[in-house]
This record gives sequence, structure tokens and C-alpha cells, in this order.
Amino acid sequence: MTEPFAQHPADTAFHARLPIGARLDATPLTEGLPWAFEQITMRPLEPMLVPEQPRGGEADPENCSSCRPSEHTIWQDDLWQVRAGWDIGGLPFVGAISPREHWLLEDAPHEVLAAYGPLMQRISQAVKSIPGVARSHFARWNDGSAHLHLWALARPAGMMQGRGAALAFWDEMLPKMPQEMGEDHIRIVAEALAAGGGEAFPNR
Repeated sequence: MTEPFAQHPADTAFHARLPIGARLDATPLTEGLPWAFEQITMRPLEPMLVPEQPRGGEADPENCSSCRPSEHTIWQDDLWQVRAGWDIGGLPFVGAISPREHWLLEDAPHEVLAAYGPLMQRISQAVKSIPGVARSHFARWNDGSAHLHLWALARPAGMMQGRGAALAFWDEMLPKMPQEMGEDHIRIVAEALAAGGGEAFPNR
């Protein structure tokens, strides 16, 4: 029988000063991103427990979903892959970018990381080739999966409320695109990437 995952409150000088249980003022968000947020109510600050629960693929890399072939892989080369289409949202395009092998940012070989710079440029150009897209935003959180992954998000032209970090929130709030439109946008990105090398839709 598996024992429950034992956690305890984090005990550092930083954590000791935090008002656990208090509902913090969200004014810095509404004032810092006034084009996106008018009113925000934060949840009370929860206890910060350690050690943290393992991320997907952290305890058992052999079960990492990012390492397995997927029908959602829209492009790949020898080192990197781009996945999209598991859920059509409100933004013109959202894609996950990850190495094909199981690497963390901290241990990825330099040749893998060096290849990401040119790929980032190619992805930006590919995403902006979608009609009605002004910018390709890039983000990294890595709280859900231990496999290094980044995100590419398309900001619609003229959508000043989507500037900066606020863009990710809009994907679930904007009306969802029709399935056919979402798939067309994915095809545009995949074919644009493949034009510079690699393979579009390798598992279809």
C-alpha cells in the first residue's frame, strides 16, 4: 500500500514573513495590467507545502507523455517538436514546444538549447503568418510536467488587451474558434515550420 505523500509547511525566512490565510490586495494586477483586468479577487494565500508533489514524468520519466509519439505533434526535427490542437481555444494559436528527448532546462545538452534560438525565430514567423495575428508570445512555467516545455501563443492583431502576460488568460475567455478554423491555423504553422526543415504532422 502506497503511503500518503508527506508534506510540511516550507520553513525559510522568506516563507515566515508571508500572511498565510490572508486574502491579498489585487490592486497591483489591476493597476499594472489595466487594459486586461478591471477587478480581481484573489483566493486566500494557502500554506506552502514541501516537498512539492512530483510533476508529470518526474518520478518516472518512462511514463512522460511528452516523450511519446502524439497525434498532436504538428512538427518535429531531430531535436525539437511542436504540439497543438488538443483543445481549440479562443486565441488563433497555442502550441507547446519541447525537446524530443526527456530533458529539464537544467540538464539539457547545449546543442539542444542552442537549437532553440533559431527555432524560436522560425515559430514566431510561422505563427505570425496566420491571418489576423500580430505577435507570437512565448512563455515557460514548467509546473505541470518535468519535461522541458515552452508555449507559443498568438496575439490577435489590434488586441491591446492581450499585451504581455495577460494574453494567456484570454485563450479560455474569448469565444472558441470553430474546429475547422483552428485546424487551418495549425496547418499554416506546421507547413511554415516544415518549409525550413523538419517534418509536419509526423504521426498522422
